Amino acid sequence: MPRIRVIPGVPYFLTDDGRPWTPVGDNDAITWPHLAPLFRRRDLAAVERHLLDLRAHGVTCIRLMLEYCHGEHRYLERPAGRFVPNMVQLWDDLFALLERTGLRVLLTPYDTFFMWIRWRRHPYAQADSGLRVGRDGWLTSPEMRRAIKDRLAFASDRWGGSPALFAWDLWNEIHPAHGGNDPAAVAPFIADLSDWLRARERERWGYANLQTVSIFGPELVRHPVLVDPIFRHPTLDFANTHLYEHGTIDDPRDTVAPALAVARLMRAAVIAAGPNRPVFDSEHGPIHSFKDRKRTLASDFDDEYFRHIQWAHLASGGAGGGMRWPNRHPHVLTRGMREAQRALADFLPLIDWSTFRRRNLTAELTCDDPGMAVVGCGDERQALAWLVPTDAFSERGTLRPREKASATTLRVPGLTDGRYAVVTYDTRTGGILRRDRATSANGVLAVSLDPIRYDLAIAIDPVT
Repeated sequence: MPRIRVIPGVPYFLTDDGRPWTPVGDNDAITWPHLAPLFRRRDLAAVERHLLDLRAHGVTCIRLMLEYCHGEHRYLERPAGRFVPNMVQLWDDLFALLERTGLRVLLTPYDTFFMWIRWRRHPYAQADSGLRVGRDGWLTSPEMRRAIKDRLAFASDRWGGSPALFAWDLWNEIHPAHGGNDPAAVAPFIADLSDWLRARERERWGYANLQTVSIFGPELVRHPVLVDPIFRHPTLDFANTHLYEHGTIDDPRDTVAPALAVARLMRAAVIAAGPNRPVFDSEHGPIHSFKDRKRTLASDFDDEYFRHIQWAHLASGGAGGGMRWPNRHPHVLTRGMREAQRALADFLPLIDWSTFRRRNLTAELTCDDPGMAVVGCGDERQALAWLVPTDAFSERGTLRPREKASATTLRVPGLTDGRYAVVTYDTRTGGILRRDRATSANGVLAVSLDPIRYDLAIAIDPVT
């Protein structure tokens, strides 16, 4: 497996052997059904079959936490500083399986959500830990900083040399509350941890793995000062956010409004990160419906909600389709969601990501069909758009076919004048609907489209 790196001047990823690589995947956990058999090596073959199934559906990456402390039996350290042999073996086995199946992991050292909620039970909070730190000192306490570095040092020394490690999410959902409710504590924490780990890995491995820091998206609204360290911190390699929004993404009433919220939030993220830094969502889903209202979305509704969100994410300029937090019983993605990932993965080769210097075009794209929302991005050579109806819902909030739709025209600005290949793609079935040619004149490309019954995606690149 080649390693993953960022492309200078391009907001996407490349392998060491020069091929574009896109993070397609979702969140999993070592206590959830598919990975639980890793513990005490109960059924490694079942886990390998699962990983192979992911790969067959276009998944390239999963996001995991080194410990998931929803309960008492998967702590990585117990007591603090003593790494539990069964957990070390679990990760040894998982990295071996990831390498064998060709998958990668975005890895974060702590489950900060449940660690916050259940802090009194965490090994770091016990009298024998020597830390003497409360939850509000995670980012600022010297003792806690040493414990964090000790954990990252152990993990990096043991697994940092694996090509299956895509990147470190140095801190999951960083929050001012972790530093005494002071947003100013965030940037110095990132700088110290990032510089230290990068130097350590370069000394040990001869290179440093990619780094990011994630945030619960609504905190960017409550604390705008966090936009700079999350999206533009000079020591990080790419930007990462968790797309939750009350009333749309976290508690959906239909399958389109959440996707358009993702498009709006990703547009802001892409602009904040700048033209050269990759950015993507590493956690989203109907968290309020599931966690607070105790409601699991119907599979067909959830499949469409999932599919729409991933295409809005990609078309906005994000790397990949975003990474769902399942928020289901059982806590896994449906087969329909896996098929949606396969369809997205099959579309990816239609764009040359290694040269795509995209900017978000959602506010500039126009479509003659008044019932159509358009999300997209592009540069002077390529463009990508996703079109979704806003006027054809069933009573349950899913899309129904637009039987009376008429042929229409999509206008894409910013392309150099000349001839372009246009591929229209069915996002539901994962198949190409049409291949056409169109001409950009005076900086605008007009694409003629058949009547749009459901949503579809469009890839545009120069005729070669």
